[in-house]
Amino acid sequence: MEGKTKEGSSKEAYAYTPGLKVKLVESVVKERRLPLLGEVLVKVGDIVFYDKVVAKTTVPSDPYMVKATHILGVEPEDLRDYVVKKEGDHVKKGEILAKDIAFFGLLKKFVRSPVDGTIETISNISGQIMVRPPPKPVVVNAYIPGKIVKDIPKEGVIIESQGAFIQGIFGLGGETHGKIKMLADSPEDVLTDKIISPEDKGCILVSGSQVTLDALRKAVEVGAAGIVVGGISYNDIIDFIGEIIGVAITGEEELGLTLIITEGIGKINMSQRTFNLLKQFDGYPASMNGATQIRAGVMRPEIIIPHNKPQEQSSSETLSGGMKVGTTVRIIRDPYFGFIGKVAGLPVELQKINTESYVRVLEVELEDGMKVILPRANVEIIEE
Repeated sequence: MEGKTKEGSSKEAYAYTPGLKVKLVESVVKERRLPLLGEVLVKVGDIVFYDKVVAKTTVPSDPYMVKATHILGVEPEDLRDYVVKKEGDHVKKGEILAKDIAFFGLLKKFVRSPVDGTIETISNISGQIMVRPPPKPVVVNAYIPGKIVKDIPKEGVIIESQGAFIQGIFGLGGETHGKIKMLADSPEDVLTDKIISPEDKGCILVSGSQVTLDALRKAVEVGAAGIVVGGISYNDIIDFIGEIIGVAITGEEELGLTLIITEGIGKINMSQRTFNLLKQFDGYPASMNGATQIRAGVMRPEIIIPHNKPQEQSSSETLSGGMKVGTTVRIIRDPYFGFIGKVAGLPVELQKINTESYVRVLEVELEDGMKVILPRANVEIIEE
């Protein structure tokens, strides 16, 4: 912990700042739960794949309120004299619910059902007929291929898998899957619409430093599953989704694809480590989810690439001790926002910064060899 010196050294201290995971091998555990009680369709020990439905239920549909007496031109207390259906009846869209035929059939008024559904109430007070459509089916799929390790009765399951696991800074769109397709030769490359083709349908497209607005639109047009890239213009995000981004949570957007930004807003080279890891799995099927939450209960966008390569050692051990010399970190404040480096020093003494405050700092050696001094709060650990 910060303030405690490493054994045998009085000049450097441990610190721990949780950060993004960029791991070749990770045991991935996912809870797949229904919003309401329902039926679990798999059992412990089953092997499932991306689209396997593991649980299902139904949720009530919103009712339609039909202003019957307004249509008929009668008083609410007289409504039941005109209805031709009763509460509990099933009706089809366009079917007559009530009618008024006068002047020997010359004047006809009909109240018709706006949807298929069931008549729930006929009100002599409001003059309205409530028709509720059939319940909506809700299913939960596996999202990742893996093994069912726990059954949550009537709610869902827990799935366990092994694979590469990469978290991003920011994302849009929900869960999807497709094959990883590298469209860049280096982390500096920009993803433009000229690079995208109809052959990219269903793929997760990976590039370097930035994706353009035209590229996003082209990817939707060809049916790409998602995009993973280092950075993006804030204005392009607004133009793409059609509104200003909120600060609570993303992931519910209906954009036609899922987008994950690994470094930050602007043109920022993808971390060489992240780029190399994704390149290693070019052509592999993967899952991704752009859901992001930056307040309480932080949620990071993620890419999961299942594989059977042997488990690496040391990554969890490094983090359990906290930040120390050699720990890989990402800088999360200007002027070096998005840069990746390794901790080169952790001075114990407080140092004065631009705000005139005295804080604990660290020295970071960037990927180009330059060393910078930063407040420790300005970095996060990248878990390898």
